[in-house]
Order: sequence, then structure tokens, then C-alpha cells
Amino acid sequence: MTKSTKDRFRPVKSILVSQPRPSDAKSPYFQLAEKYNLKIDFRPFIQVEPVSIRDFRKQKIDILKHTAVIFTSRNAIDHFFSICHELKIEMPADMKYFCISEQTAHYLQKYIVIRKRKLFVGVRTAADLFDYFKKHKGEKYLFPCSDIRKDDIPEYLAKNNIEFTEAIIYHTVAADLSDLKDIKYDILAFYSPSGIKSLIHNFPDFEQGFTRIAAFGPTTSKSVRDQELTLDIEAPMPNAPSMTGALELYIKKVNNV
Repeated sequence: MTKSTKDRFRPVKSILVSQPRPSDAKSPYFQLAEKYNLKIDFRPFIQVEPVSIRDFRKQKIDILKHTAVIFTSRNAIDHFFSICHELKIEMPADMKYFCISEQTAHYLQKYIVIRKRKLFVGVRTAADLFDYFKKHKGEKYLFPCSDIRKDDIPEYLAKNNIEFTEAIIYHTVAADLSDLKDIKYDILAFYSPSGIKSLIHNFPDFEQGFTRIAAFGPTTSKSVRDQELTLDIEAPMPNAPSMTGALELYIKKVNNV
């Protein structure tokens, strides 16, 4: 092993996670920091900007002509109901809602009264909703989303001839990270290709050096490699289904614990 290769396996003391700080005091990240005496900071690398009512109208979407709405994030919920409020649209009591996770479904209660008969909830991924879509093929689905989104839901609906409308209700843009220019971390942890794009947008001359990069999901991992960066930690893996699990395995290895 060459000296430069050894340097890539230097002990980890600091991690920057490209997401907001967890609100749950029992977050695995806090447990990881305490267990291995790490400095773990959180900073969103992307931010969202709402689509104006004028631009939404240009999409010529009649919300009330749909019988079901698909939500994959809290951002989608917030921006969708903001548009409804501005357009003075009240969602009918028989509207069905398909949420990607329990957390998303719980957040939906901020805006509507939930009834079990009209709520369908996945576990964590879009694929968890596919069986529900198949059982409810007769619905007219509305999919509020960002201009940058995964293809899995639209592709599945189109492939199965299920009627749906995609509504762009917010834009995903790079956050200003200029204050991080001279700050170094042992690991940068990314959860989406947008985070990688934001890194390069903010720092076009970014040199990875001895910084290790962690990526969650195949599209994020591909984005790292597409930028010709070294991917050191990949999740999920069979022995580490979460980002924190993958980080812990790596830290045990390089920190000799």
C-alpha cells in the first residue's frame, strides 16, 4: 500500500452530512458521534424554491380533476397545499393520498384530516407504493414534485397505463456553501445527485485530496463517479442498510476500534 493510499485510510474525526440537522435527539448520527468521539456537522447542500402561481398555471393542471395525490416528501406537501391555498382550492373529502413513508403521511396531517380509507402508505421507497397503484389503477393521479426528481414513479405509472399528471411545484437549486470554502472534513456524506451537483456548483475547482466521500443510493454513487471523484463509502449494502451503518463500518476499520 503506497503512502497516498494509506493517507486515504487516516482515522476519521469529522463528518459533514449534506442534510438538515435531525430533529430527533435519538438520531443514529448523534449516537455515532458520541460513540466514536466524532465531530458531525449538518448542512443542506440544496434548497427548494416554490414555483410561482403564474408558472404553475402555465402547466394547465386542474387539480380537482384528479382523484388521488402522490406525495414523496414534506417539501411536496408544503408547496402543494400552498398552491391550493393561493388558488382557493379545498381538497374534497374523498381525495385519496399515496405517501412514500409513515413520516410523510404523518406530516400530511398538518393540512388535512386523515381517514384510513383514503390513505395508502409505503415503508420507505417508491417501489413500496407500486402494489397500491396496481390495485387502484382507475384513479387519476396527480404527482406534485420538483423539477429534479427520480423516474421510478412516473415510469411505473406510464408502463402500466395508469393515468397521471406530473405537476412541477418547486425547484431544487444549489445552496450557497461559500462559507465552507476553507473548512475541511474527513468525510462528506451525500444522499442525492443534487448534493453532488451543488458541491461542484459551489466549488468548481474542488479537489478531493484526503477527504472521503460517502453516498447513499445507486444514483448518488453514480453521480460521484461521474464527477471523477473517489467513492469511499457506499450505502445501502447488505451488511449496512443505512448511511450511518455504512459510516460506522468504515470508521471501525480506519480508526482501529
